[in-house]
Amino acid sequence: MNKIIRKKSLNPTVTLMEVDAPLIAKKAQPGQFIILRVDEAGERIPLTVADYDREKGTITIIFQIVGATTEKLNHLNEGDYIHDFVGPLGTPSHLDGLKKVAVVGGGVGCAIAYPVAKKLHELGAEVHSVVGFRNKDLVILEDEFRAVSDVYSIVTDDGTYGKKGLVTDALKALIDAGNQYDEVIAIGPVIMMKFVCKLTKEYNIKTVVSMNPIMIDGTGMCGGCRLTVGGKTKFACVDGPDFDGHEVDFDEAMNRGTMYRDFERHAYEETCNLFKKEVK
Repeated sequence: MNKIIRKKSLNPTVTLMEVDAPLIAKKAQPGQFIILRVDEAGERIPLTVADYDREKGTITIIFQIVGATTEKLNHLNEGDYIHDFVGPLGTPSHLDGLKKVAVVGGGVGCAIAYPVAKKLHELGAEVHSVVGFRNKDLVILEDEFRAVSDVYSIVTDDGTYGKKGLVTDALKALIDAGNQYDEVIAIGPVIMMKFVCKLTKEYNIKTVVSMNPIMIDGTGMCGGCRLTVGGKTKFACVDGPDFDGHEVDFDEAMNRGTMYRDFERHAYEETCNLFKKEVK
């Protein structure tokens, strides 16, 4: 069992937790994830390592409250324990040798993009961060991104913060301004990553995407994160989660991502009703 050291609400639907996990913190790298179970009867879910502190022996996770398990997890507080917390899993992001990189994050995907930007900054690369949210109330990790970025560009769908538009608009503006990137790294909703790759393909810029959003059990056994990359079958959790974005069949991945939507909604509603009864 692992103790929750710190809990912070980043916006109405996104929560940060710092968890005591010295063995994982010792080995964790950007791009990797952990598997957790809230309690003994809980389901296994993968969550990306949003940050790590090797000296304190802690792992930071950031999650969006969208399903039954994340709802249960959000009801835990500082001092409580997570029943299972295993990792690090997945292949670390390949960042060595990159000199100038655009890191593109969308929504809660910024929790995955941030450690990548931070590591690139530590390696001495020039980092241009482009982040996008639906509106001002959903913005997360702004100070953290600014601290590790040479250029920080923020956009919102409705224009309530930063510039109005999409991350592809901001990225295109940077490219058209003459910035030549060794690589673009995009992390966020699958539809966002699809259009980032469509843009960068026009400019022949290598683009890596993180397929964390389609992972389910994190072992490759469930098949939920199966995707086609370059005409070959891959599994996001064991072969990735990072892949060449220009070779990913995003339409197939999006279609598979809808398979469990009704089931997850039902489980979420049951969990919410259970907590309401407990409160009464």
